[in-house]
Amino acid sequence: MKLSTRGRYAVTAMLDLALHQEQGPVGLPDIARRQGIPRPYLEQLFRSLRHHKLIESVRGRRGGYVLALEAGAISIARIIYSVDEGMDLTRCGGQQNCQDSERCLTHDLWMGLNQHTAQYLNSINLGQLASQENVRQVARRQDAATRGKGNDTGNASGTNGTNSNTSTSTTSSSTTSGTDTGGRTTIPVVPATL
Repeated sequence: MKLSTRGRYAVTAMLDLALHQEQGPVGLPDIARRQGIPRPYLEQLFRSLRHHKLIESVRGRRGGYVLALEAGAISIARIIYSVDEGMDLTRCGGQQNCQDSERCLTHDLWMGLNQHTAQYLNSINLGQLASQENVRQVARRQDAATRGKGNDTGNASGTNGTNSNTSTSTTSSSTTSGTDTGGRTTIPVVPATL
């Protein structure tokens, strides 16, 4: 499956927003700087995300963006589809015409993988990702790295907006999901080699 830059950047930007919005609205320059996403591209994505009511803009000197819904109510699949990102492993786009206008030999295999991928991305939400310790560690590293670079707009730069006392599960190489001691569902980590 190929997920384009558009889908990856949208998920990354939304996760950054979820991690930083506790300090107030988050400015696009802050997200762009922390995540290395070109600001014009980010503006395009945020127009789509706003159109699909996943984010809201706040005007004013300390304005920026906030999530329109609770982080736990926004699935990763919804973010990807909101920026017009389709995910399809078939050559035919599901039309069953990939080999001389007929169904190919492996059509059902790729359609099944499409369904599993969609189910997986629908089962994960921003709240789950934002509560993972490994994600929060990366956010703290990014904050520290960008804090000294200047151009600070005062919009949540320098903090990750999360409670560092929150208990989260650690990353494992298991491909099964479970529940951590806090009752939260852990997200499966797929090994790099399949």
